[in-house]
Amino acid sequence: MNTAPDPQDRQARPVRLGPRSVAALVLVSAIGVIAFGWPLLADSASGLAHSQDAPWLFAALLPLLVAVVVATIADSGLDAKAVAMLGVLAAVGAALRPLGAGTAGLEPMFFLMVLSGRVLGPGFGFVLGSVTMFASALLTGGVGPWMPFQMLSMGWFTMGAGLLPGPDRLRGRGESLMLAAYGALAAFAYGTIMNLQGWTYIGGLSSGISFQPGDPVHENLVRFLAYCAATSFGWDLGRAALTVVLTLTIGATVLKALRRATRRAAFDADVTFQDPAEAPVSAAAPRAE
Repeated sequence: MNTAPDPQDRQARPVRLGPRSVAALVLVSAIGVIAFGWPLLADSASGLAHSQDAPWLFAALLPLLVAVVVATIADSGLDAKAVAMLGVLAAVGAALRPLGAGTAGLEPMFFLMVLSGRVLGPGFGFVLGSVTMFASALLTGGVGPWMPFQMLSMGWFTMGAGLLPGPDRLRGRGESLMLAAYGALAAFAYGTIMNLQGWTYIGGLSSGISFQPGDPVHENLVRFLAYCAATSFGWDLGRAALTVVLTLTIGATVLKALRRATRRAAFDADVTFQDPAEAPVSAAAPRAE
């Protein structure tokens, strides 16, 4: 039996990562890892905390995120169709986020980000995740020093879906199960790294789970795991469960719609110009006598 994919069902991605795009993504990600993790290594006498550095990180990250978009345009040409799709998906994602806000972590936006990243690829996924979180923060009034961290985390979350294996071969139930598993793990990962961003400056909860500047890294990590279990495990579980349920129930339909939209947009089509004098004569056109 022939299991080769239908040529009409091939992935048509609006953004192809080139060298400059990859370099910009690596740079943004490296700065993000440092921004999330450096307080664990800060000296107890330094007085450093995310509440002090976050505004500066905001100012540093946003130009870098813009640089990702600029580098992507330079390398692969983010045309009007891709910009339009980015705007539509970001608007839908931003509108979905408030639906579950404050309700046990039930955030349907994560489901859409997983499927969009899978179909449209890691480059588009990173930009989509960041833009969606920025738009939702403006929509819900959630602008603050935590927002650049959320933008970066959601960019990673959506980009990871685009890096999953077998986009042109694995389809059907197997693909849905893989995306559901990724969505569950990524939902917990998102909550965990966002906890790391806030844990270092939210004090007064308990000496057993509070961040202690200057303590050995392994001791602070034990406190951090206890902090996650005590404060956000239920929230992350709700986010992961909803992502799995939506992926397994309506995920296949949404994937088909996204793939149909990318095929019709013909992102990979080469644009050519032809001299009108050399254009073929239509059969309906009258012939000159």
